[in-house]
Amino acid sequence: MKDWATRIVAGALLLLISLPAYAGEIVPFRGDYRPGSIVVVTHARELYFVLGEGRAVRYPVGVGKAGMAWHGRAQVAEKNLHPAWRAPPDIAHGYAPVIPGGSPRNPMGTAALGLDHGKYAIHGTNNPSSVGRFVSHGCIRMHNADIMDLYRRARVGTAVYVLQ
Repeated sequence: MKDWATRIVAGALLLLISLPAYAGEIVPFRGDYRPGSIVVVTHARELYFVLGEGRAVRYPVGVGKAGMAWHGRAQVAEKNLHPAWRAPPDIAHGYAPVIPGGSPRNPMGTAALGLDHGKYAIHGTNNPSSVGRFVSHGCIRMHNADIMDLYRRARVGTAVYVLQ
């Protein structure tokens, strides 16, 4: 029994060591953005939460694929934990009309910051390998741990700047 328990603990530690770190990293940041702003750099597939004093929290993100990416200014219009997902009309065939929040099939992940620009959001994902790629229909995808961190930091009304 002792050998069995040792193997489980060793296996769990190996798994934890092999997982990539997703928590935002504090980095130097230059730009004329107010503290508390969100800046998405589409070509770099990075999102910054501006802390001020030349610093920001950086997260990797998935962004809109060719022809679906956008840029401009928006605001966080709503915050949702475990949001439901409705497929966009152009891909709705083959999907349930609504996938409830909390479902492992839900592509919105654990949380979403709904934007006042189109039907876009900054949200988690049920497909972590899509983060860092050009994959979405215009939304900004984050690892679930990262969207939860950003969810705690951002407020309704937070300015969002999406750069090319």
